[in-house]
Amino acid sequence: MKIKELSVIFPIYNEEDRLKKNLNKILKLFNPFNSINLDIILVNDGSTDNSDHIINKFLKSAKNKYKNKIFYISYKNNKGKGFALKKGVNKAKKKWILTCDIDFSANPNEILKWNKFNCIKSEKSCYFGSRKLKNSVIKYKYYRRFAGEIFTLLIYFMFNLDIKDTQCGFKLYNKSYSKNIFNQLIENGYAHDVEIAVLLKKKLINIIELPIKWTHEENSKVNIFYDGLIMVIKLILIKIRH
Repeated sequence: MKIKELSVIFPIYNEEDRLKKNLNKILKLFNPFNSINLDIILVNDGSTDNSDHIINKFLKSAKNKYKNKIFYISYKNNKGKGFALKKGVNKAKKKWILTCDIDFSANPNEILKWNKFNCIKSEKSCYFGSRKLKNSVIKYKYYRRFAGEIFTLLIYFMFNLDIKDTQCGFKLYNKSYSKNIFNQLIENGYAHDVEIAVLLKKKLINIIELPIKWTHEENSKVNIFYDGLIMVIKLILIKIRH
């Protein structure tokens, strides 16, 4: 099965430095994706820096050629990545929906590889980009890999989720179930990925992990120790809810 139409959602929070570089990368996606009907959804999750100004300036310069291809959602108060993705998914109109980080740690072009190697088998499945598969090409710090292994074990024992990598931001959903799943999402922060996986499992939607090329980008907003503690608390709350 080939992906023929795709909405790509980029959640954004205080990313003025990355935006200056990566908004141009977004425009460059339209050429390699010429066989796929593509649109882009930028979701500004209450940024307090110059992100909104940069995005609006970008949209103004791109509107003639990409008027009906790039959409922008913005709101004042920061809600969290999960909330931003929910807004983007509800806006999406294409048959397939990709969530992707604005740092381009994984380039949306990875979808073209999934197409080429016929990785997409069913519209009733969800596809997680995974940094822990044999064929994945990854570059990141050793301590992050170690923390990821601990987290995977925790997820398995708490939720019986046999998923190697829930936290990679590169995920492909089908429109047939995605809006329903995201509208049930309560967790707005970084733990939203786990709740999404739990909701998918409850709806009997198969999660298939696929290899990607992924590079850790510096200046991550995630503090592996502080946010790790918050994450454990959030996981307990998700466990109580489900």
